Formats: sequence, C-alpha cells, structure tokens
Amino acid sequence: MEKTGHYLGVDVGSVSTNLVVIDEDENIVEKLYLRTGGQPINALGNGMRTLARDLGDKVNIRGVGTTGSGRQLASVIIGADIVKNEITSHAVAAQKLVPGVKTILEIGGQDSKIIILKNGIVHDFAMNTVCAAGTGSFLDRQASRLNIPIEEFGGYALRSRSPVRIAGRCAVFAESDMIHKQQTGHSVEDIICGLCEALVRNYLNNLAKGKTIEEPVVFQGGVAANVGIVAAFEKALGKKLTIPQYYDVMGAYGAALLAKEKIKSTGQKTAFYGFKAAESEYKARSIECEGCSNICEVIEITSNGKTIARWGDRCGKWTNQLAMNTGT
Repeated sequence: MEKTGHYLGVDVGSVSTNLVVIDEDENIVEKLYLRTGGQPINALGNGMRTLARDLGDKVNIRGVGTTGSGRQLASVIIGADIVKNEITSHAVAAQKLVPGVKTILEIGGQDSKIIILKNGIVHDFAMNTVCAAGTGSFLDRQASRLNIPIEEFGGYALRSRSPVRIAGRCAVFAESDMIHKQQTGHSVEDIICGLCEALVRNYLNNLAKGKTIEEPVVFQGGVAANVGIVAAFEKALGKKLTIPQYYDVMGAYGAALLAKEKIKSTGQKTAFYGFKAAESEYKARSIECEGCSNICEVIEITSNGKTIARWGDRCGKWTNQLAMNTGT
C-alpha cells in the first residue's frame, strides 16, 4: 500500500521547537511542542525520532519547510525545501485558520510580534526580541516566584476584584514592583491581574504604537493559552480576540503550508533527508571573520566531523569556499 503524501513544518525557537505534519487537505495529523532548552539540535532530533515512531511507516513526506530563529540550522539538518521567516509563516497559518484576519498578535517565550494584513498581504509588522517584560518567559518567572503553576496563572487574574498597577516597561522594574505590592498586602489575584495588564500594556506601547488594530484580531503563540492575558488584551483593545485551534504551533503550521505550496507549484522532488537524518552527530560553532571591517559572525555546522553548512558572512567568502569544496 502506497504511503499518503504529507508535508512537514518545523519552527525552531529559543524556547520551543515545534513540528507539524499536514496531509494533502492541509489538516494537521501530528503536532509536537517541545522545549528547546538551549539545545536546538537535540530538540529537533527528539522531535524527528517521535515523528518516525508515530508516523514513519504511514506517511510519505513530499515537502519540508522551516521557520523560526533556528530555521537555517533546521534546514541543514533535515533537508528543507523552503526556509521562511516567522512573520510570513505566522501570517500564512493565521489566514488559513481565520480567513479575513487583519491583525495578528503573537507572544512566544522570548519574543513577540504584531502583523498587520491588508487584502491578505502583510502590510506592516513589528517584533520585540529585547524586552523580556513583553514575553511568556516573564510570566513563567513570576508564576514560579508566586509558586503557582503557569497553567493556573490566568485563572487567578480572572478572579481579581481590584487589579493593581504594575510597572511593566521593564522586567526588572515589574518584578520589584510586584514584590512591593505583595508586601503592602494586595491579594495574589489582584497582583496577577496587574501583571497580565502590564504585559499587554508593554506589548501595545512597544509594538502596536501608531498601528491601527482592526478586526478580526487573532492571538497566537504559547501565551494565547493564558486566559488572563486574553482578557487583558480584550479590555485594553475593546475588541474580541480569536484564538485559533493550533495557536501554539502556528509557525510550524505555516511552514508546512508553504512547503506544500512550493512543491505543488514547482513539481520538484523534496530535499528531505528522512526522519533518521537527525540521528547523525551535529555540532555548531561560530567563526569571527576578520577579513574586513564587517567582522561577520559565521555559523558553521559539522556532521560527523565534516562541514556541511555555513552562513552569516555578508560577502559570501566562507559559504562560497564551502560550495567550491563540496561541488554544490
């Protein structure tokens, strides 16, 4: 019996590594949300082994897409057909699940973004990769400090009767302000609600400033599971948010959709190495090129002692050298 055709999307981020497999009808048949833990190669390997165990003998991967901060790394390891940035991948996935979406709010573990769409095309966007106060890791840290499971964090916020105002422009100040509010006797519910509102305030002030937020508004990323944040956004915007079914793996879903689109439009054969590709030993190292004033940081990937990829050099010195040596 011939295996059915499927497409794989991989989103490697600093906090999570997500893998999604879709069928020809673009339905998700398998999704994995894994903690990156500072070791993207290991996380990717674990994900591939899980997919091999659960789907290896049932599917024929016809196309692969990668996205996220580790998209180049993932592409090299598993053999991707298309490599796309997070903005494009998230926009494609949101439009698939919520046709007509005009605004996408996305908050992950270490970064956040806003995407404005007009006529189905990305018109404007902004990303925050610096301030921790506008990310999921900030909430994780405060939940740990309060000894409350992050899964229950939002529920506490909804029970608040009089939210306190927390200084949310900086994670350090927010944390010290939260401690001060505890010491002055405010309830845990009011403090948590204040933290949720502070994160939303930080997000809107940093990313949405000067942008017109139109409905439908989609909220995605791991933080979309936090009902306290959802309520804070709806209160601040005066608009209803839509949480898509696969809110936590939208980047990977978008990458899979883009892979399918490319394979269908070009008719090319996939470059996918197979589920066992991640079994090889991979190592990454940085090379600081001093060939000119750019001082580029070149990333080099080796597999079983052999250099298989380099990127990061603006002039192409290192990547071209590798291409000459390998004949690619």
